Amino acid sequence: MLTGSYDFALVLLSLCVAILASYTALDLSGRIASASGRVRALWIGGGALAMGFGIWSMHFVGMLAFSLPIELGYDLTITLLSLAIAMLASGFALWLVSQPELPAWHLGLGALAMGAGIGAMHYIGMAAMRMQPGIVYDPLLFALSLLIAVAASGAALLIAFRLRRHTPHVRLLRGGAAVIMGFAIVGMHYTGMAAANFPEGSFCGAAFSGLNSSWLASLVIVTTLAVLAIALLTSILDARLEARTELLSSSLAKANAELTQLALHDGLTKLPNRLLLEDRVSQNILKVQRSGGHFALLFMDLDGFKPVNDAFGHHVGDQLLVAVAQRLRVHLRANDSLARIGGDEFVLLAELRHPDDAAHVASHVVGLLGQAFNIDGHELRVSTSVGIALYPGDGIDQQELLINADAAMYHAKSLGKNGYSFFESSMNTNARQQLQLLQDLRVALEHGELRLYYQPKFASDSGQMLGAEALLRWQHPQQGLLAPVSFIGLAEKTGLIIPIGEWVLDEACRQMRLWYEQGHRDWRVAVNLSALQFCHGELVETVGKTLDRHALPANCLTLEITESTAMHDVSSSQEILEQLAEMGVDIAIDDFGTGYSSLLYLKRLPANELKIDRGFVRDLEHDGDDMAIVSAIVALGQALDLRIVAEGVETPEQQAFLTKLGCDSLQGYLLGHPLPPEQIPS
Repeated sequence: MLTGSYDFALVLLSLCVAILASYTALDLSGRIASASGRVRALWIGGGALAMGFGIWSMHFVGMLAFSLPIELGYDLTITLLSLAIAMLASGFALWLVSQPELPAWHLGLGALAMGAGIGAMHYIGMAAMRMQPGIVYDPLLFALSLLIAVAASGAALLIAFRLRRHTPHVRLLRGGAAVIMGFAIVGMHYTGMAAANFPEGSFCGAAFSGLNSSWLASLVIVTTLAVLAIALLTSILDARLEARTELLSSSLAKANAELTQLALHDGLTKLPNRLLLEDRVSQNILKVQRSGGHFALLFMDLDGFKPVNDAFGHHVGDQLLVAVAQRLRVHLRANDSLARIGGDEFVLLAELRHPDDAAHVASHVVGLLGQAFNIDGHELRVSTSVGIALYPGDGIDQQELLINADAAMYHAKSLGKNGYSFFESSMNTNARQQLQLLQDLRVALEHGELRLYYQPKFASDSGQMLGAEALLRWQHPQQGLLAPVSFIGLAEKTGLIIPIGEWVLDEACRQMRLWYEQGHRDWRVAVNLSALQFCHGELVETVGKTLDRHALPANCLTLEITESTAMHDVSSSQEILEQLAEMGVDIAIDDFGTGYSSLLYLKRLPANELKIDRGFVRDLEHDGDDMAIVSAIVALGQALDLRIVAEGVETPEQQAFLTKLGCDSLQGYLLGHPLPPEQIPS
């Protein structure tokens, strides 16, 4: 037998090619698993080309590493046939591992088919030498090489299937697996080579007519490395592109989710907004129509929120809204849905066992929001007015239900706030009237429809006129002259009270300037400030500019605020009143005796005047309690060195009693009705 030898450099190179081919195969299996349709077919085709070329190249480099003491060559046709078989086996393997599942029997059949293909590639490649006489194979080693080919194929298929998904450290795992697979492939090849025996006197039939091994080695190595490198690089770049695409898709999905969140939820409280609420109401309507049952819409509006917002700033107001939302959310039942639909308005969608249960839910809500809130170091109290609309019964769709619940809420406010009211059909008429009145009020200033009437004040002892209180009227184009009770509530709710109040202050100062020029330099004009206007941050600046604009001495102006407004936040009230007092403006505490004053705080306020509420004066002659209260107020005012004004004087007996008691000035229908300025005696 001829004795062969090996070039160990080429043996080592064949091992490296086998490992590189194995890693390329594992990486390509990952690309194929994530592809679909035509792209998947292209990856399988390209992968079969690269992987088959790599396996065949390892085999061919291994054969080139083998030498005999005779000249060797390789038949081109048979060599290309072995290459084709390697590519077919590789394509089959890549197709198999790209399937969704790889049951054991598939794995077994695949290992046999791929092992047979690799074995065929090897032994057909050996036949390309066209040895004469033919190569004699050792049966045991021949069978062992085929067994190794089948086992290596089965291991390769299983590893490729397991590592085809992109998981953490997958490339490191593929590298380790490629080394194992490379050694298995090399082991099969060299076992097959060991099985080959060349009889003495043999010669290679392809030595002179076939491919020469002297230059073929370099060509195969370079070509193989180039093909494998291109395939591997393409796979890696495609993987990175896919990863970036997935990241982009993930970012877009996240952005879409955030946009959906913003579109359907309130940005401040994170509660559902009107759009999402209407959708949920529609779903509940369908549910009730299909399965029966009841639900209620509770339309909530916070009472006293705007004064808080203006007194402490929007930052505190926003925190209060968040706290309200959180308190309501904590006490929601599993099937309830809470939404904020704007400003200080919330809506609760509550499923009911019985329509009467809505009253219990509303009462619970009113009680919850009646408790104090600790916001930014301030103890704040608000209440809520709740309107209730029931389904079925109070509307046919979500829009009508919301409108009717809103109308019921306004009715609850008209009853004194801090309570709830069920919707009744008559409320729609009132709601439409209020809405029309609000629209008219918005343009009343522009159209010059507001008027000031003046009710004179007189000295109690001499009867001399001391000035007048400015009282607002609205000359409505259809409804005629309207008193403040008809529209001031709307103005306060919508914030229109601020521009209206500024107009009243400006007009009263303008009129007082005319009286001042007529010689009435001891008169004062009194202007009422609403709670919202008093808390407005630009009040002091507005008063100063108005006095300057009309060149009016500050002591000709008296600003009246109610007792409850002054006591709402004493520290803030004291700061504002002190700034006004420094200008020289008089300060009067209106409706005194109707609130819950602290005398300790009252004496700190820079007030000049106390006005006794008309409610105490009205029954003065017949009610001993009212007489005692009025006497106490007069004594208190005198002790604090304040002027005392009694309003609502309508009988001579009231006038006599109040004069005797020590009131400084009187005001009422007995002495003078509110009149236009041109009718005030000068």
